[in-house]
Formats: sequence, C-alpha cells, structure tokens
Amino acid sequence: MDAYNAGAQPYTYWLVEHDQLEAVEGGIVSESRLTIYVNAQELATVMCSPIEQEAMALGFLFNEGVIRSLDEVRLIKANVARTSVDIFLDRAYFDPPRRMVLTTGCGGGVSFQDLQAAHPPLASEFVTTPAVIFTLMRAMKGAARLYSQVRGVHTTILGDENGLLLSAEDVGRHNTLDKIAGKALLQGVDTHRRVLVTSGRISSEMLNKARQMGVPVVVSHTSPTSLAVKLAAAWQICVIGYVRQNSMRIYTHPYRLGFPAQLRLADGQVMQVAP
Repeated sequence: MDAYNAGAQPYTYWLVEHDQLEAVEGGIVSESRLTIYVNAQELATVMCSPIEQEAMALGFLFNEGVIRSLDEVRLIKANVARTSVDIFLDRAYFDPPRRMVLTTGCGGGVSFQDLQAAHPPLASEFVTTPAVIFTLMRAMKGAARLYSQVRGVHTTILGDENGLLLSAEDVGRHNTLDKIAGKALLQGVDTHRRVLVTSGRISSEMLNKARQMGVPVVVSHTSPTSLAVKLAAAWQICVIGYVRQNSMRIYTHPYRLGFPAQLRLADGQVMQVAP
C-alpha cells in the first residue's frame, strides 16, 4: 500500500463497477478536533485536518480579529497529541469574543448589515488580468497533493502575477483560509495586493476572512453565495467563480481584471463596478 501524506490514512473500501464488487486498498481523509487556547482560556474548538495546526490557530486568531500581527504573540505551542494549540499573547488581559459567526452549514446566520459593518471598503488599487487568474487556478490544482491522493479536502492558495506564494489543504474550506493567514504571519508574507484561489464555495464567512486579510480578488473553482457577493460589492473585492480552462464568471468589480469601470448587463441596466 502506498504511503499517504499527513492528513490522510489508509482504508480499504468496496468498489462496485458493472455489478462487480472489489475490495480496494485505498485511503480516506483524516479529520480531528482542535481546541485553541489563548492565555490559557479556551477560545474555540474546530474540526479540521490534523496538519499545520499552529498555522491554523494563528490564522484563526487573525481572521477573528483577536490579533493584528505576529508581534502580539509571545508563544505558540501544540500539545504532544496535537489536539490543542496554546497561544500566549504579549498582554495578560484577554477577553474572549462572545460572538462567533456561524458557518453556512450550522443552521444559523447573520445579516448583510451585521457583516458589512465589520469592515470598510477595501482601499486598494490592485488590478490583475484574466491570464493571471487562469495560471493561479492551475497552480491551485497542482498544490492539491492531499486531494490527489484521497479527495475529500479543500485547497486554497495565495498568489500573484509571479505565481503561488502559499498553499493550504483542509477538510474545511474556511480552515484553509485560516491556515493561509497563519502561514502568512509566520513567513512574513503580505496578503494585500494578492489573489486567493480556492476549490470550495465562497461563502460570507470565506469572504469575511479574505477581507480581514486585505485580499482584493477572491477566486473559486465553484460558486459564491448571494451574501458573499453582496459583501464583495460593498468591500470592493472582485469575486470570480467557475474558472475553467478558457472561461470564468466575474460577479463583482470586473475593473480589478482590467475591464471597464461600467459594464452593461443583458437587460440594459448599467452595473456600477468601480468606486
């Protein structure tokens, strides 16, 4: 049996083809519980892939607004079993946030106004090209090493016109953005004037994390949600979906791909896409 990357484990499953049953020695993606502590206080418990837990915890704190830079972190350490990460700040006082935004799959939600108020529009003149988007989508697929072995995980990369800068894989698509944020802090990579490319759906939670990182262009192999599109329009973020070999769908602010500031829709209405 082939060796599997961290985040996957061997598993024998039954394959049915043309009414024939065959046992296949394959693999499945791993999932584990990770508890994040800040100054010895429990902040959150998340389900994630058991890899890059320190980056995951650090990025989670950044994307939730608990920290703004790595300078605020005095120590970060995972336990031996890697089921928890302790982060100690440079300050003794820490008041855990009372609210946690529910994900799309949690059966709850928040309003557009609640989320929109969290951030002002992104003050960035960043513009890229469709060619860069196509190139980065190919780079994202190439970075999906765990996915290529066992499927069942999402991949996100951070890049620019020079190519891929950071990549992350996880069972949770939102976790990949936390890992990207954490890696960026640890490696000193500026996330502004960059492009995020993800394999998963762009939800409002995903868009909120991208805005927290100051990313002006967010790209998906699939679709955005309606709330994500509304937030992107308000925050001056270009959202692109369904990127294929020679096509893509631009949902907000096409000017970030070099297109005109005004685009005329099929029904004759004019869509304002520039500040």
